[in-house]
This record gives sequence, structure tokens and C-alpha cells, in this order.
Amino acid sequence: MSYINFDKNQLVNLEYSLHRELIRSNRGGSYASSTIINCNTRKYHGMLVTPQPGIDYENHVLLSSLDETVIQQDAEFNLGIHKFKGGAYNPKGHKYIRDFSVKEVPKLQYRVGGVILSKEMIFTSREDRMIIRYTLEQANSPTKLRLRPFLAFRNVHQLSKENIFADKKYEKAEGGIRMKLYHGYTDLYMQISKNSEYVHAPDWYYNFEYQEEMDRGYEYLEDLLMPGFFEFDINPGESIFFSAGTSAIAPLRIKRVYSAELKQRIPRDSFETCLINAAQQFIVKRGLKTTIIAGFPWLGSQGRDTFSSLPGLTLSSGEVKTCKAVIDTMLKTLEGPMFPVNGFDGNLHNSSVDTPLWFFWTLQQYAYKTNDLATSWKEYRRYIKQILDGFREGAVFTVHMEPNGLLYAGMPGMALTWMNAVVFGKPVTPRTGLAVEVNALWYNAIMFALELATIAGDTKFIARWQEIAGMIPDSFLKTFWNEEKGYLADYVDGEYIDWSVRPNMVFATSLPYSPICEEIRKKVLSKIKQELLTIRGLRTLTPVSAAYKGSCSGDQSQRDQAYHQGTVWPGLFGHFADGYLRIHGKSGLSFIKSYYEEFYQTMTEHGVGTISEIFDGDPPHTPRGAISQAWSVAEILRVHGLIEQYERGE
Repeated sequence: MSYINFDKNQLVNLEYSLHRELIRSNRGGSYASSTIINCNTRKYHGMLVTPQPGIDYENHVLLSSLDETVIQQDAEFNLGIHKFKGGAYNPKGHKYIRDFSVKEVPKLQYRVGGVILSKEMIFTSREDRMIIRYTLEQANSPTKLRLRPFLAFRNVHQLSKENIFADKKYEKAEGGIRMKLYHGYTDLYMQISKNSEYVHAPDWYYNFEYQEEMDRGYEYLEDLLMPGFFEFDINPGESIFFSAGTSAIAPLRIKRVYSAELKQRIPRDSFETCLINAAQQFIVKRGLKTTIIAGFPWLGSQGRDTFSSLPGLTLSSGEVKTCKAVIDTMLKTLEGPMFPVNGFDGNLHNSSVDTPLWFFWTLQQYAYKTNDLATSWKEYRRYIKQILDGFREGAVFTVHMEPNGLLYAGMPGMALTWMNAVVFGKPVTPRTGLAVEVNALWYNAIMFALELATIAGDTKFIARWQEIAGMIPDSFLKTFWNEEKGYLADYVDGEYIDWSVRPNMVFATSLPYSPICEEIRKKVLSKIKQELLTIRGLRTLTPVSAAYKGSCSGDQSQRDQAYHQGTVWPGLFGHFADGYLRIHGKSGLSFIKSYYEEFYQTMTEHGVGTISEIFDGDPPHTPRGAISQAWSVAEILRVHGLIEQYERGE
């Protein structure tokens, strides 16, 4: 049996199967996604979702879904499944599914009477193309297969409606057809490896209902255009390939491309290989840019997520060159001391105080991995100085260094830290002032820069920053620590001290350079372990707090209010494990491994073969948010590396 497998009873139970989703992406940022039974429950689902530079550079759903119908002796059995307005399912093809497994690629097996048909799907790594291999494993009489595509041609954040502007015409392509519903889009080529008949009969299908969008408080009904259908004979033992792509392919090449792609795949035969596969899906290479997708299916490239997840996504699996390529791409967007929050082709607003400091941590991990600190200084000293000097002298949003060496950030109505949820125009957790993790990152950045400068012999830089580095630990202690409480304040603004028990203090224990001593780090980790640690990561607020919210569900405002008020983030576990092992060493391994192994269950909980963005703070810690999150995957991979490192005694 495959490492990832679902049986008939699980698949036909819609309460179970519709909450398990697949995501497959390529290095161009395109993807395919649906539930494991291929019933779309989100507007973000689709068989071919790809960026459209002729429109807005964002992802657009071209091919939403593809229905298969098995035909024998004039009897038709539709294998598709859709939910329509009012909760009606039609057809109900899931009743024919017997097995779902993932090894190199996802595989569904259907049984209709004496017919056994398998369906294997692969999303090509370099082209924007989905290829499906249909294999008739058993049949007791002549069999035909009919394929009906449903087209959307719309932005992933929107929904399609019937309209008079859709171009229903098609052009013949070798082995299939070419269509483009609206001006500005790339063409959609649908081609088959075997001679087939195409019947053009365009028709709108109305009110597809997307349950996940309904639950999240968004518009949830969509109309899709079915242009016609393909039909062909299929013989027992025969495999026939369907291709949907933005460029044409010779029908005889479809099988060869599929086979070549299959050979490149890392089998998903363990928890770790699933994580490595998931990690690779976040890496996007377009032209000279190499970027990181923060999460699937709706998040794009984000500065903070890029740097906080990059070491885990790349260095953990030896992709050192990719790590450097992303760093170099990001540095091209640096303005003063700040990186953009979102994207590279859209709005590049710079309102994240910690993103530049995460850059230092990423560069630090890269430099230690390559064991070439001198080269890192030579290549990146200009950017290092630009960020540090910019913060010291004062940047946007009142970001500046205080006389005691600590970093102040924020202004009314702004949320500049990673806890940046906004409801009705107001930050849920503004955290204006001296934030604990920002200053832990600030100290680590300065100390790492001094480490590089010392190796390079840059006495001028050392003279400028050494005294500041020397005063920060004492300032940090006086500002954030309370011996009686036994943990660090979350943030301080003038006379106000916020003593909310949050995970932000964990970074003062995990970073290579910590402003607090080992004894205090032990107490901080003990508090986190007692009130914030769960089997899915760290809560963002202690359950003891009156502001705690144990479930991140409901409409957008309800979710945003819970996002950092108790919701569990797996990415935080990496820094807890790092801090814990720095203190306890090998004696702490069994404890960290026990929590690491709890993540095994996530492979079949939500995003199949990957780890979700967030989980509820309350047991059973239901997965929420993006089905595959870069920071989640990256940090659990990094924990795996830490465990191996300490087991080797390094």
C-alpha cells in the first residue's frame, strides 16, 4: 500500500473526502488543485490554473474540471461529481471510486460493473500543462470514454458568470482543439494522444456551489462553459493521455512527456519525502527571478514568508543555489531598509518591520551552510549596511533605533509585525512600540553582521556597531523580562507593557545570537511549553487570556479576529524546537521528536501530502487556512534536520 492512500469507504463519504485537497504546482507558478475525488469546493480549484501576464500577472482558472463518462453497450456512467445550488450533487461519480493513492503522482481507480478504469494526473514542471493518463485495467465488453471539459477563464479570486462576451468558437489543433474565451488570455489547448471525435456543443452550466467559499463568507456560485466533448474507444490494458496546456503539443509526445516527468518525481513514500515534494512546489522560477509562493492556493509571493521559510525549503534538502537565487531576487526589491510585503508585479508597499531582519537570519543560515562567511560579507555588505543604517537613522512608519539600542516600530492604525490581521480597518494586534521578536531579530542581525565584518576585517563597520550590540542585552532584559512572571513581555510602548503570553518570545531562544542568558531562555521555553505548545505548533495566545479564540472559522472578519488570538501556527514549532535543543541538546531529542512525529497525521488531514497554514487552538486542532503553507512545511523540514544534527552529535 502507498504511504498516502484512501479506501472506498473514506472516498464515498463526502463529509470526509471533500475536506481532503490536492495541490500540484510547477516552477512557473501555475497549479492544479481540487479535492481527492475531483469535486471542486473552492473558487481556487481547477485543473489548469496559470498566471496571465496579458491581463494582471495573477493566477487564472482556465480549465475548471473534466468529467469522464464510461460508455458500454449504450449505457453511460458519469464519473464526475459537482455540487450545485441548494446542495444537490450531480452527477454522483464518487460512488464508483474504489481507491485513491499517491506515490509519484495521484491515482484514482473507478469500478463500473465489469470496468476498472484508473486515472493518473501529472502537472508538468516546466510547461503550464496538466496530463492525465487513463488506463482501462479491465472490461468485459467494448468500451468508450467521453471527456467533457468545463471552462472558467477568470481570476482565481473571482467567479465566472454566463455572459455574451465569451468566445464559444474553437479551432482545430492536432489531436484536439484550441479555445480562448476572452481577449488577453493565453490559448487553452486540449489534446488527446489517440484519435478521437470532438463534438462542439457549447452550453453554460449554472450555479456550481463551492462549499468552502460559502463557509468562509464569500460569493460561492459559479457558471461554467462546457464547449463540447471528446469521445474515443479504449481497450483493456490500453493507456490514453489527455493534455490541457497553454501551448500545443504533438499527440505522440504526450506520453513521452508524461513518462519523462514521472521519472523526475520523488516518490511520496514517507513523511519526509512528502515534505520535500511539498517544499519544491513553493519555488517559482520566471526568467531571472526565483521567488517563493507563501501558500496555496490563494497566497502569492510575500517578503516575510519568503525569508522565514527559505532555509527550510531549500537548505534542508541541499538546494543551496536556489536559496541564493531567491535572496538575490528579493534584494532587487529592497527600498531603503525595507522589503515589499506582497508580490513583485503588483503593490510593493513596505510595511513589515521584521522582513528585513528575517533577511539576516536567512543569509545567516545560508552562510553557515556554505561555511563561507567572508564571501557573504563581500557580496551582501552593501545591503547589510543599508538595512542596519536605515533602521538606526529612522525609516517609514516611525521605525527607528531608541537611545538604548532597541528598535521601535509602529504608529496608530498600523500593524507592522507578523501579527498583522486587520478587521474593519483596525489592527487586531497593533503591537506598536518595542516588539519582543523584532528586537530579538534586531540583535541577531547586528551580531551576525559584526561576525561577518570581523572575518573581513571591516574595522569601520565594527566601530560603528559594536557599542550598540554591547548595550542591547541589558536593554532587552530591562524592557521585556520580569522575574516574578517568568517570561518576556510581548511588546512595550512607553509606560505600557503588554504581558500577553504569546509565542513571539520564542525567537529570543532560537536565534543564533540571543540577547538573554540560558537560565532565562529555559524559563521562557517552560512558559511556552506550559501554555502555548500543541501537537500542531504554538498557539498565538494563551487559552488563559479572555481574548483567546479557540477556532479560526466563520467569515473573514471572524477569522481575522482569531488569526493571532489563539490559532496554532506550525511554523512556530521550528523555533521552539531550535530553542529547546540549544539548551537541552541530546537529552531533549525524545521530547522534540514526539511532537515532530505528531505531524505525520497532517499528510492526510487537509492538504494531502503537505501541511496547512494554521490549526484551531482548541483540540482536535482542525486544519484551517491555506492547504499548503511554505512556512509550515519549511519549519517542520528544518526540525527534521535539527533532529538529525543532534543525533549525530553536531
